[in-house]
Amino acid sequence: MPTTLVTGCNRGIGLQLVTRLHARGDTVIGVCRHPSDELSQLGIRVIEGIDVADGDSVAALKAALGDEPIDTLINNAGILRHDAFGQLDYASMLEQYEVNALGPLRVTEALAGNLVEGAKVAIITSRVGSIDDNGSGGNWGYRASKTAVNMIGTNLMHELKPRKIAVALLHPGLVATDMTAQHGVSAQESANGLIARIDELNMENSGGFWHAEGYELPW
Repeated sequence: MPTTLVTGCNRGIGLQLVTRLHARGDTVIGVCRHPSDELSQLGIRVIEGIDVADGDSVAALKAALGDEPIDTLINNAGILRHDAFGQLDYASMLEQYEVNALGPLRVTEALAGNLVEGAKVAIITSRVGSIDDNGSGGNWGYRASKTAVNMIGTNLMHELKPRKIAVALLHPGLVATDMTAQHGVSAQESANGLIARIDELNMENSGGFWHAEGYELPW
C-alpha cells in the first residue's frame, strides 16, 4: 500500500486526513508537535515533537524516517493569528510565515530524497492567499503567509517536475475547527474532498490551486 506522510495531524483537518487514509488501507505516518488522544488511538506511526518552523526539528524528522520511501507528502501544519491594521503584531506575522510558508518548504526539501518517482506533494493553503479573490482585506499575517506558500508550491512544481512528482495547492474550505471558532463544514467533509483532489493529482494538473470541492481558484 502507498505510504502517506501528513504534518499537523493531531487535530482538525490533519486528524481527519490520517483517519480516512488509514481507514482505506494506506500506510500513514503522522507528524506533529504533540499527539492527541484521538491520534494515539488510531494505531498509525506517529513522529512527535516536530515543529515545521524549526530547522533542527525537521532534520530530526528526516533522521527518524531514514530512507523510508514516501508516495504522498501532505503539508498540512499551519497556524492562524488574527490581527488588525493599527495593532499589528509583526512577530506574530513572522511566526505565521515561518509555519505556513517556510514550513512546507522545509519539510519538502528535507524529505525530497524520500519521495519516490511519481510521488505527490500537497500543500494545504487557503483561498485567502489569493490576490484576485481578496475582497475584504484583514488577516494580514495569515493572508501574506498563504500567498507566499502558493508561490513556494509553484516553485516546487517546477523543481520536482523532472522526477515526475506532482504538486497541488489545496484550499480546504471554511472548516469548523479551533482555528475558525467552529464555523464552516466539518473537518471530515473537508478531508474527504482534499483526499479526492490528491487522488486526482497528476503531472497534467500539477501546480494547480484547487478548492477541496473540486474547482480551481484564482491566484
